[in-house]
Amino acid sequence: MGPSYRLFVCLLLWGSLELCNPRSVWHDESQHLMPSKPPAVMVECQEDQLVVTVSKDLFGTGKLIRPADLTLGPDSCEPLFSVDTDTVVRFEAGLHACGNSVRVTEDALVYSTFLFHDPRPVGNLSILRTNRAEVPIECRYPRQGNVSSWAILPTWVPFRTTMFSEEKLVFSLRLMEENWSTEKTTPTFQLGDRAHLQAQVHTGSHVPLRVFVDHCVATLTPDWNTSPYHTIVDFHGCLVDGLTDASSAFKAPRPRPETLQFTVDVFHFADDSRNTIYITCHLKVTPVDQVPDQISKACSFSKSSNRWSPVEGPVDICRCCNKGSCGVSGSSRRLRHLEGQSVPRSRRHVTEEADVTVGPLIFLGKTRDHSVEGSTSSPPSVMLGLGLATVVSLTLATIVLGFMGKRRAASHPVCPVSASQ
Repeated sequence: MGPSYRLFVCLLLWGSLELCNPRSVWHDESQHLMPSKPPAVMVECQEDQLVVTVSKDLFGTGKLIRPADLTLGPDSCEPLFSVDTDTVVRFEAGLHACGNSVRVTEDALVYSTFLFHDPRPVGNLSILRTNRAEVPIECRYPRQGNVSSWAILPTWVPFRTTMFSEEKLVFSLRLMEENWSTEKTTPTFQLGDRAHLQAQVHTGSHVPLRVFVDHCVATLTPDWNTSPYHTIVDFHGCLVDGLTDASSAFKAPRPRPETLQFTVDVFHFADDSRNTIYITCHLKVTPVDQVPDQISKACSFSKSSNRWSPVEGPVDICRCCNKGSCGVSGSSRRLRHLEGQSVPRSRRHVTEEADVTVGPLIFLGKTRDHSVEGSTSSPPSVMLGLGLATVVSLTLATIVLGFMGKRRAASHPVCPVSASQ
C-alpha cells in the first residue's frame, strides 16, 4: 500500500495528524533512509494564532483541489488567497476565532478545530471528482511556563495597579472658617452670612496639577438632578451667582495650584419650608504648566468694575461668561441628564474629574430651626416676649408703689393746728 493511498484512507477515516504525516521509513531494497513526501496538512501553533498550510494535492493522487473548497472551523473561515501559491493553501486564524473550541486539561490548554474540504461542481457540471473530507486540528499549550522565546506581556491591568490609578487623585469640597485656616465645625448659617468653600485635589505622587470648579449647583437634597435648584458656577468656571445681588467670588490668588477657594452668599429656596441645602460641584484638573483657557478657568464678576476677571491666566478667557458661550454649560448638562440623553463633555486637557457634594448647610430662623438649635427663637418672637414682660413689670411696680403709699399715709395722721387768740 503506497504512501498516497495510505494518506487518502487516513483522511477519510478522520485520522490524526501523526497518522496522516508518516515519518521517514526504511526501504529494504536500498537500506538507505529515504524521506517521505511532505505532509498534506501542516499546523504551526503560534502564541496567539494557528497557521494551517494545506497541499493542493490533498489526497496524494495528483488531482489538485480548489482553494475555494477549503474552510477552517465551524465558522467556515476562508483561506488567505493573497498568499495562495501553485502548491499550497494557507490559513491564519486566532486561537479563539473560526469557532475554535478550547478545553483545559491538567497540564495544557487545548484548542481544537477542523479543516473542511467540501467540493462543489464546477461550472454547469453536476459531477464531483473528489470526496468531502474533515481533518481534525489541535494546538496544545502548557499551562505552566512560557510557550515561546518572547516575553509574556499581560493584556489586563493588575488589580493593584488599577486601585492605584483610581486612588491617586482624591477630590474634596469642604466648608471652611472665615480665615480659611480650618474646616468649619458646624454647618449652621444665618441668612446674610457667607459660606467659605474650598475645592482641593490630593495628587499624591502625581505630576503637579491645578484644580478647577467646572460648575456648581445647589439643591434641597444630595441628588443634584432634583428641583428646585440654583446654579452657582456655570460655563466651565464662571461664578454666575455673583451676577445677582450676591458678592460671591473666587479668592485670588490661590494658596496652592491644587486648591481653589471661593465664597457664596447663603440663601434658601423661597417656596420650600426646608432649612437645608446641598452644594454639588464638578471638579477637574489640568497640568499646572498649562495656561488656563475658556474650558479650564476660574472667573468672578466684579460689580464695581462691571467685568469678569480670572484668578489666573489671560483676561480674555472670561469674556465668554457674558454670553455663556464657553461650551456646554452645567445647567444644560443637568437638563439633558434629566431627560435621559447622552451628554457630551469637553475633555480637552482634562486628565481627571469628579462630582463632589458638601452639605447639608443649615439655615437658622426658619420654621424647622427648633429641631436644630432646640430653644432658639426667632427675633420677632423674642421682641414680643420682651415687650410683654416690660409692660407686666411696670404694671406690678405701679400697683406696689400705690399700695405702699396708702399704708404710709394711714400710719401718720395729720393733726389740725388752732390759731392763737
